[in-house]
Amino acid sequence: MSASFASALTAAHDAAAAQHYPQGALYVVATPIGNLADITLRALHVLQLADAIACEDTRHTQALLRAYGIDKPADRLLAVHQHNEAQAAQAVVERLQAGQRIAYASDAGTPGVSDPGARLVAAAQAAGLRCIPLPGASSVTSALSVCGAIAHAPDGGGFLFAGFLPTKGAERAAAVQRLAAEPRCVVLLEAPHRILDLAHALAALGERRVTLARELTKQFEEVSTHAASGLGAWLQGAPQRVKGEFVVLLHPMPVRQEDGAQAGRVLRLLLAELPVKTAVKLAADITGAPRNALYELALQIKQGAGHPAEEG
Repeated sequence: MSASFASALTAAHDAAAAQHYPQGALYVVATPIGNLADITLRALHVLQLADAIACEDTRHTQALLRAYGIDKPADRLLAVHQHNEAQAAQAVVERLQAGQRIAYASDAGTPGVSDPGARLVAAAQAAGLRCIPLPGASSVTSALSVCGAIAHAPDGGGFLFAGFLPTKGAERAAAVQRLAAEPRCVVLLEAPHRILDLAHALAALGERRVTLARELTKQFEEVSTHAASGLGAWLQGAPQRVKGEFVVLLHPMPVRQEDGAQAGRVLRLLLAELPVKTAVKLAADITGAPRNALYELALQIKQGAGHPAEEG
């Protein structure tokens, strides 16, 4: 164990040991998606404290634990993965009912999102057992934080997590067509051996902006934004660009200039009779324009007319 991780274990104990960790509870632990330093202090403490650790891959989790200097016997690592999760969950529930603290860790990131874990949590909840989240690394939120797309989303925020699209060509194309009508930011995941197929399918979206986030938190991390029609050419421009795990973000659908003008006309009419917030809400409902943009416009209209921008 490196000296830095030895210090982390000490810090984890100092920071988290005084908290209450109930017995008979399932602790859902987020683990690093690439950079080992991205573990949380509370996660380290719980991984040490747990009576057993349920794992997507016991070999992967054992290697991860050893990297932090945590020693768990092999018989305290329980395999719970996509192929056996329904059956293995019952064994975990029995341990929880006996009062054990069980941690669950998928191979990377937050369990139950695009990795196993959801069925295990559902089984524990169905048995009336407590499930405690230990937040941490997530490729989805990491990519969203650096793509800048949410700033232009309808109502100033929100996104749709679509995960992995179908692998068959016709089904994938149909899924892309459905997403073409989605005005919010859309988050997709893709494996390296299918990223070019996805890029070719997304080309149908034309000039809609797409951010590719590759190898997040790792040495060769890369985040790049392009028009959907140019993704394939960019990926093929250098061999390393098709390597690694991908988060793919479709930026929110841009508001057309004519749509914006119509929204402005509707807003002005409503502002003549209604308070700002009410007028903005109705204008957004009528036109589909982003509420935050309409609110800013409403303030400009009120100020230009020499009236205070009331909040009611």
